[in-house]
Amino acid sequence: MLYPKKVKHRKWHKGRRRKTGISTTKTTVDYGAFGLKALEHGWITARQIESARRTITHFFKKSGKLWIRIFPDKPVTNHGNESVMGSGKGAVDHFVAAVKPGIVMFEVDGITEEVAKDALKMAGHKLPVKTIVVKAI
Repeated sequence: MLYPKKVKHRKWHKGRRRKTGISTTKTTVDYGAFGLKALEHGWITARQIESARRTITHFFKKSGKLWIRIFPDKPVTNHGNESVMGSGKGAVDHFVAAVKPGIVMFEVDGITEEVAKDALKMAGHKLPVKTIVVKAI
């Protein structure tokens, strides 16, 4: 799974999870021929990214290339179920990538169009946001 080797701050603030804004970077397919673009806001965990990656590579059958354009660098903390109030912030549980609408998360190349669309569509089912398959211009 993906996670940062080293972080400047171990625990982050959660931030405001409001649904405003669209992505201004990574909005076009730059490396491959086809991409998987997000249509919603959301947090995508490292486990979900790994699950989508395994789904895409399963369709490749020893051919093609995959680029992962997102990286889970935001730490999410978690407390135990029966901890009392005032015991501080919990330990880092997992890492997420904050995703905005319009960001291209995965790109593939070296496979046919129908195989690429099937692979990316199946990978989209593994993610908690609505997605669409896009083609390079």
